[in-house]
Amino acid sequence: MPFDRGSFAFTMFDVPGELPENFLELFAAKKAGSLDSVTQEPQIGWVTGHPLLDTAIDEASAQLGGSYFLMLRQAVRKMPASLLNAVCKREEQAYMRANNLEYVSGKVKKQIREEAIEKYILKMPPALSGIPMVYEPHEKLLYVGASSRTQLDLFIEQFYQTTKVEPIQLTPGVLLERLFQSTAASFPVLTIGGRPDPEPVTGRDFLMWLWFYSETVGKLEHPQFGEFDLMIEAPLVFIGDEAQGSGETTIKKGDSPLRSAEAKAAIAVGKKLKKAKLTLTRANQIWSGTFDADQFAFSSFKLPEGDALTNDDEVFAERVLNLSIFREAISSYFRKFADVMLGMEFPAFEKEIREWAQQRDAI
Repeated sequence: MPFDRGSFAFTMFDVPGELPENFLELFAAKKAGSLDSVTQEPQIGWVTGHPLLDTAIDEASAQLGGSYFLMLRQAVRKMPASLLNAVCKREEQAYMRANNLEYVSGKVKKQIREEAIEKYILKMPPALSGIPMVYEPHEKLLYVGASSRTQLDLFIEQFYQTTKVEPIQLTPGVLLERLFQSTAASFPVLTIGGRPDPEPVTGRDFLMWLWFYSETVGKLEHPQFGEFDLMIEAPLVFIGDEAQGSGETTIKKGDSPLRSAEAKAAIAVGKKLKKAKLTLTRANQIWSGTFDADQFAFSSFKLPEGDALTNDDEVFAERVLNLSIFREAISSYFRKFADVMLGMEFPAFEKEIREWAQQRDAI
């Protein structure tokens, strides 16, 4: 499952205040129901972070490596479209023969479809999916194994309904308020090419700055975790408004997508990076994944290779530690970005990044 092995998607949250002391009992009270009761309407509830069938939530089953590992499970029965269409076709033909008709009205077709689903749906095996979460109680941190807005909104809603505490997603706005007592609305906007953004997104400016910084400086010294280095790689997704050439430009192939003519042209008309692969290194450790600047979320994310540990608790603790180190590093890069954007030398910096964009040689 995500977090305990392999690559995964995730979004970072803070938990404001304290969860209730009996928070595990609260999750257990809203555990996932019996699969026998699943219908075509999604059944949503909590399970442990391991098997999607484990609904016994307690300290022993939920705690792993000093953190709490749970999952929001969704179960639903679906009738395959090919089977549903075949059953409906058969019943429509039978209806026409029985009533000496040459066609079936829309009203009757709808009724036949509803009856087919009702008859066969409980014979279909339930499809299971889950949104995993890791909660670090000492740091009040929450990592959610999802990057889509739909999944994140569902998770936040269910987490709040369970605990009466609403987790706060780590976004540029939250970081600005926390680190600089500023807001995204009052934050300067980078204009690198074309006209100014009609609806600026701070995350995109951050990703453009990361690209610039990776090619001009790259390294960053963290007071606790030492020196990091940064690299931006393809695939690249640029986005602008309709007046700037419309929609998205995706660059995946080529010997050097970052220096491609397509990338230079996208910047020239005012488009900015929305998504890119981000690789972070520290000594022999490597973190990498696709960064979605709009959602401030990561997908296909890989942690550094761990030590040769065999104990599940130790392996999980090491992975969560590496995730927390990455969080610290990306927050530090954001702080440096915001320092420049909010500083007195912002006009000079904006001129510098424009020159960088214009003078990059396309391959």
